[in-house]
Amino acid sequence: MLNVPAQAFPAPGSQQRAAAGGRSKVPLKPGRSLMDWIRLTKSGKDLTGLKGQLIEVTEEELAKHSKRDDCWICIRGLVYNVTPYMEYHPGGDDELMRAAGTDGTDLFDQVHRWVNYESMLRECLVGRMALKPVAATTGMLPKNKVLDTSSKDLTPSYDWFQTDYLVTVVIYTKQKGMNSEMVIVDHQDGRLRVDSILSDYSYLLHIELSYAVQEDITVHIAEKVGKVEIVLKKKDNIPWSKLGQPLESHNSFIKCTDRGLYYRKCKLISKTEVTHDTKLFCLTLPQSTHLQVPVGHHVYLKQIIADTEIVKPYTPVSCSLKSDFKEPSHDDSTHLILMIKIYPSGLFTPELDHLQIGDYISVSNSEGSFKKSQVQTLEDLFLLAAGTGFTPMVKLLNYVLTNVCSLRTVKLMFFNKTEDDILWRNQLEQLALKDKRFEVQFILSESKKEGIGKQGKISLSLLSEFVKRSKKDSKVHIYVCGPAPFTEQGIQFLQDLGYSKEEVHSFTA
Repeated sequence: MLNVPAQAFPAPGSQQRAAAGGRSKVPLKPGRSLMDWIRLTKSGKDLTGLKGQLIEVTEEELAKHSKRDDCWICIRGLVYNVTPYMEYHPGGDDELMRAAGTDGTDLFDQVHRWVNYESMLRECLVGRMALKPVAATTGMLPKNKVLDTSSKDLTPSYDWFQTDYLVTVVIYTKQKGMNSEMVIVDHQDGRLRVDSILSDYSYLLHIELSYAVQEDITVHIAEKVGKVEIVLKKKDNIPWSKLGQPLESHNSFIKCTDRGLYYRKCKLISKTEVTHDTKLFCLTLPQSTHLQVPVGHHVYLKQIIADTEIVKPYTPVSCSLKSDFKEPSHDDSTHLILMIKIYPSGLFTPELDHLQIGDYISVSNSEGSFKKSQVQTLEDLFLLAAGTGFTPMVKLLNYVLTNVCSLRTVKLMFFNKTEDDILWRNQLEQLALKDKRFEVQFILSESKKEGIGKQGKISLSLLSEFVKRSKKDSKVHIYVCGPAPFTEQGIQFLQDLGYSKEEVHSFTA
């Protein structure tokens, strides 16, 4: 399987990323679903083999439990007997065996950082490491990593000032090219949280404000100098002697992957049918939240199901494929739009489908490593999507057709079972008529009607005809998204056709 270069999106730790050595789902036996695992953990069965006793585990003892039928793993200083979980793990037992008998924290963070393992593996807890414990709280910062505000280096800093009616927090990121997508602001229960994303790093302000402020918060960004201003409206027009009390990880500057996920409650305001089994969910952000999800990035939705925290990643889409490519500002600034396929026998999506208008769901900050600069000089762009693997392509399509002047061709090959499964078919056809650079081909594996696309599945012969440069040595990117087998086949076929790993990027749906 072809390696995906580091600049591909989504982020390396995302469930959506497919790469050599990365995570691929494997078929599970009947009765081994996530819900089956939850039922087992609540059955009262002794899953640790220690009859409820918690022990201290030495490195020597941990190393003894490194077999498939006796597998212990340490994550952040806590040791779990994952032997009973082997058959339930979507990534297969080989993935778990990579950390068998060792500290698997780094491996876990690379592949599963968004999973609440403490909830999933609660009944498998053996105990705590006796030696060399690892801090158990994600995103906590050693004291020496909290920034010294008097430092004159290139690390960010902050200040604040006030008038009779306003309080303004100023962040000096010391990075040019800042934009509104790189700043995430939340104000909840009197606590202000500002996360500034600077390349692969996160600078966090986390403060319990001295006094109450109004819900509407304004964010100003001076892109050329990298200055961020957060303007708060006082509820009472009294002078503040200080901004507030620092909270966990305040004034810290660490890698984004070490920060941990942060969630806020978003309200469901509409739910519309796209196809017979796929719906468009529109969520509104809290008034005191500023969150704009960049192209190629995803968020995580979190639900408590059967007393277990379940988290799944989804890529926000635009509200439509606009023929004039002028997206309404509310798409990104106050709303999140998610295209989600409902699996009747699944655990997560039926619960989503049961949400009523006005209900709330927890939504994380966005993640992803894709940067718009990666496509800025492209001449040819090819998209291979299967089913809801189309969702990461939506914003990418709208962006490149609007902003990438060098583009000659943009081609989408869209694989589905039947014509009834094609997402936004009419919009795609209209887009192809409107913009001569864009072409779409529908490939159906179980076509019921003639004249709608081709019949078949992804193959070398199909791709050899479809993926052709507009001219010799043109700059090309190919994005693949769909179920793991589809993605792996597609990448292998593209490799066989001579495309390099720098030209091929992939997701899994």
